[in-house]
Amino acid sequence: MFVRIAGTVGTAALVIGALLGIASPANAETNPHCGRVDKIGSTAYIKSGSTTIASVKQFKGCNKNWSYTYVWEGFRSSHSGTWWACSGVSTSGGLQDYKCGGNHQVEVWSSGANTLSVCTKAYGQLEWSNGEGSTATDRQC
Repeated sequence: MFVRIAGTVGTAALVIGALLGIASPANAETNPHCGRVDKIGSTAYIKSGSTTIASVKQFKGCNKNWSYTYVWEGFRSSHSGTWWACSGVSTSGGLQDYKCGGNHQVEVWSSGANTLSVCTKAYGQLEWSNGEGSTATDRQC
């Protein structure tokens, strides 16, 4: 009897773990240009009024800095018109490596900036038919 209960509990734990793994947003941050990147600094948020509509993060890897913009589901589901997300790496010399996705592209990675030797911020922007918002992460040196 104990073996049967333990087996059932163990199977349930595996199923729950698998379901949590499927629900995890981790693969929303898989860089298509560099196999291994590490997040640096804090996440910044683009807002429309008091509503968060996108997040911006900075990563480093493959000897480059990367900016990443992700458009949140709440915005996507409530905006059927056109919208574009953009992402770039900002330095004291200006915006580098700025890239915009296509209409309704959920995530945008910059192309990678050769800026590891200077201080940088990730910059993200979201434009839609009747508005726009932008933000930058904290500076990383």
